[in-house]
Amino acid sequence: MAERPPRRPRVAWEARAPQESSSPLKPYEVCMVQPLQTDGSWLAVCEKESVRCIQAFLKSTEKDEAQKMRFLQSIRTLCRATRHKGLSQGLDVFCPRDELAENIRALLQEEPRDHLRTAVRQQAVLAIAALSSAEAVPEGQTIPLLDACFSSVFCLPPKEDMQGLDTSLYHKTLHAMDTMLQTVVLDSPASSLSKELQSILQMLLTFTKSPSAAVRERAVGRIGMLSYLLASYSSLEAWCPFGREDDSPACHGGIHIPILGELLGRLILLSFCKDKETSRAALHALHHLFRFLQQQRCSAWPEDNLQHQRVWGAASISCHSLPSTSATTRVFGKYLQSLERTDIILTAIEAMTDASISDKEGASSMLDEAMKDPNSWLTDVPKIMSGIHGSLEHIRVAPARHSVDSLLLLLTNRCPREVVKSLLKCSPPVDSAALAMWEVMFSRLQPLEKVLRELRIELRNQRMRRLFSTVLEDTCILQLTLLAASDVRAKEFAATYNLWRSLRHQSLEMLSLVLQGLVTLSQRPETARKMRVLLEDIVETLESGNEDIQMKALLVFRNMLGHMRRQEASPIALQLAEKLLPLFNHESSQLREFSLRLFREVMQKVAWRHKRQMRKNVRQGLLPLFFRMSDQSQSVAKASGEALLAAAELLKWKQLRHLLQTQQTWRIGECLVVQDRSRAEEYCHQSLPYLKDAQATVREAAVRFIGLAARPLRDQSPEKLSLKALEKDVEPSVCSLASQTMLILSSSQEAAGIRKRPASGSTRALCCWPCKARER
Repeated sequence: MAERPPRRPRVAWEARAPQESSSPLKPYEVCMVQPLQTDGSWLAVCEKESVRCIQAFLKSTEKDEAQKMRFLQSIRTLCRATRHKGLSQGLDVFCPRDELAENIRALLQEEPRDHLRTAVRQQAVLAIAALSSAEAVPEGQTIPLLDACFSSVFCLPPKEDMQGLDTSLYHKTLHAMDTMLQTVVLDSPASSLSKELQSILQMLLTFTKSPSAAVRERAVGRIGMLSYLLASYSSLEAWCPFGREDDSPACHGGIHIPILGELLGRLILLSFCKDKETSRAALHALHHLFRFLQQQRCSAWPEDNLQHQRVWGAASISCHSLPSTSATTRVFGKYLQSLERTDIILTAIEAMTDASISDKEGASSMLDEAMKDPNSWLTDVPKIMSGIHGSLEHIRVAPARHSVDSLLLLLTNRCPREVVKSLLKCSPPVDSAALAMWEVMFSRLQPLEKVLRELRIELRNQRMRRLFSTVLEDTCILQLTLLAASDVRAKEFAATYNLWRSLRHQSLEMLSLVLQGLVTLSQRPETARKMRVLLEDIVETLESGNEDIQMKALLVFRNMLGHMRRQEASPIALQLAEKLLPLFNHESSQLREFSLRLFREVMQKVAWRHKRQMRKNVRQGLLPLFFRMSDQSQSVAKASGEALLAAAELLKWKQLRHLLQTQQTWRIGECLVVQDRSRAEEYCHQSLPYLKDAQATVREAAVRFIGLAARPLRDQSPEKLSLKALEKDVEPSVCSLASQTMLILSSSQEAAGIRKRPASGSTRALCCWPCKARER
């Protein structure tokens, strides 16, 4: 069992005051200081032996395990003697303290990380405790010593894997480490207590981010031990000679822990992790820190906090679980300063990128809880913005990214000026993370309008204009601002845009950002109508080859058409119909589906005076629509069928409409050939690219249709129809279908020569196979 700390800690934890003398010195009385005996006569025989052992070890070059153990035990013996006799300076005389500390650290670093071989680690940490107790650790050496100690012990294999080893030695070593930490903290000079505690906790926090569950558990356990010390002594004080600043955390007795917010945030997350040992250790640490906050920051419970006390009390009795991440965050938030709450938010954001935190929902819950009370939690906007900027690109989980985006939008709505200034000052100013943040802010109408208003203000500042020119193009933002302003007429905006034509001169990243702004602004009817001047340039962006840009351009068109009457939308629809056809075969199923649905809307928006031209464009899209009905994506196939039905209604092809409405899909190919026999050769030529489609179902549909369309042609050679190459297709069904189609075409030519009209029986059989087979 671990030794309990003394009821009353050493005066090192208290404000140090000179002890009163039994006989006060008279004025001007001179006190003679006795010189320190340097001959070692004050040492006992065993202590002199310890000195000789230490000095011999420091001089030797080869050191075995026995020598290491004697060296460490001699340090402990000598430290106990010097401390007991009040002559800690004697260590400087007999053995330099810096050499002792450096040799202990070297011994720890030499120990193997894969197993416990001897008790050297245990004796080393006890020797560190002895040196600290005797105030014999040189200034600046404590933290390197502790770091070597943590690295040596924490990185051992999990205790479950220590088969064949002395597991009791493992527990003794951890116990020795706890004893060492108690000694280091309790014996720290009052003037440096907060600094020492801060440094130790910072090191331990680093280990809690290790990918190893064993390392995390050991580090959290040591944090729990230190938390127990804080909670156990409500009267502990740290010397604060200059008083406390107004904005510093109000810690009773002057104990200041700057990383308290980060520490709490990390422990809350780990208390809900899947590893039970780590979760239990984190819960114990939280329990002690809650007691510490209760003692240090309030003399009585707030009236509205009694429920929180009961909730935490019930959870801490079992020490197995907490009510929820959000409830725990809310309970602790009542006792934290604004800077500490900000650190919890930053810890939650960072945890979303941390591989050691397997459950990102806990971090999202912490952010959601903070967003419920933004007045208390979202006070340091620049710091939060910096945290989002540093982590955004590394957040891969969709719910976590959604939480961060929601936080960014909330900040933008509440503090648009601070958000804009913070983001403009990011370094480098135009990196992908900053652009992603601008895009999130541009994705909602209200935040976008506020951001554009602040950007327009910043553009008036010459100093910011120089910075701004490296971040966003002045002309783009100016035009977006004009669009957002309700009092700007369409003619004024058109004149401004025609002068600059900024969409034609943007990088892909900037073009994507501006298009996102246009997508959002086009949700308003009056703004969507102003965008007709952008039509030509937005249409050109469809040829960029960038999926993100193409998708946003289509969204702008959909919003524009949705807010326009038929007479206004008809010219746009006519121009857009032809540009949509290549997108039907895009590798992105989302883009294929959206372009198909927009094509259907375009056909329905055309006015009577443009219908003749629209019918020409629609005929070019009949075959692509037919082939996409065989798409492996069910949503794409459905969208294609709906678009083909709208095309049949526009063309007034009753039979095609009937086949689609009755779902006789296997007869649609024959219907297209019979309906327009003059286009048979054009159909064959238009089908050839689909023989190389990535989807086998589409290749099959193309082979079947070519077999139908090629029957009336004079030249039915497999080479010309590109069917020969499909005999080696990776999909057996495509190979078989291609072979059968070539056989039918060749036998038809040999038997009857060049046919002017296809036989309905054989044609229909080719059209239906293997569709009906699959249906059966």
